[in-house]
Amino acid sequence: MITVNNLTKKYSGTTVLNIDSLEIPKGQSFGLVGNNGAGKTTFFSLLLDLIRPTTGAIENNQIKVSESEAWKPYTAAFIDESFLIGYLTPEEYFYFIGELRGQNKADVDSFLAPFEDFFNGEILGGKKYLRDLSKGNQKKAGIVASFIGNPEVIILDEPFANLDPTTQIRLKRLIKELADGNDVTILISSHDLMHVTEVCERVVVLDKGEMVKDIQTSTETLQELETYFTR
Repeated sequence: MITVNNLTKKYSGTTVLNIDSLEIPKGQSFGLVGNNGAGKTTFFSLLLDLIRPTTGAIENNQIKVSESEAWKPYTAAFIDESFLIGYLTPEEYFYFIGELRGQNKADVDSFLAPFEDFFNGEILGGKKYLRDLSKGNQKKAGIVASFIGNPEVIILDEPFANLDPTTQIRLKRLIKELADGNDVTILISSHDLMHVTEVCERVVVLDKGEMVKDIQTSTETLQELETYFTR
């Protein structure tokens, strides 16, 4: 589903990402971990054509993301609060995203109903604009919006940050359900090694822009990652 070839990104002559080859098959839950500056957000930004590569290309379902927008209808993402529209209420934002993905208001209302526990009564019906919500609630809204319309590819950057423990547990359950039942390709970056190993069947470690580990998760994966980052 996702194919990377000879991908580099440089700023002022400094290479911040260098991935020779990477394939993420359809339906895989894929985790990306690394310290600050490792290149995780750069990779996701390239994948979403928010920035252009210095060399190489990324293909999403055989479509080069930098040359066509044909991948956008089946790809969804929440990277940070800039993906929100702050002057809309959550409901208005959900309906807007739904319209982009061919969903009417009734479709969106039906979709949102199972997320009542995840929202914890703090998102819908509050008559607040998205810009006035807490960071955690903004993240909840952005993550759920990325699920609207049954996308085939979902990209989440640091989805567990700013969420309370109860919401983190609920989010992990939601991600597992998506990955297990809908043949959805899910890409997650996180600093939280435990959460990533719990929800992702494969974990790649980036270090200074280079892939240094590519692991199929098992009961030993968390310890392996902890050992690497405390070496």
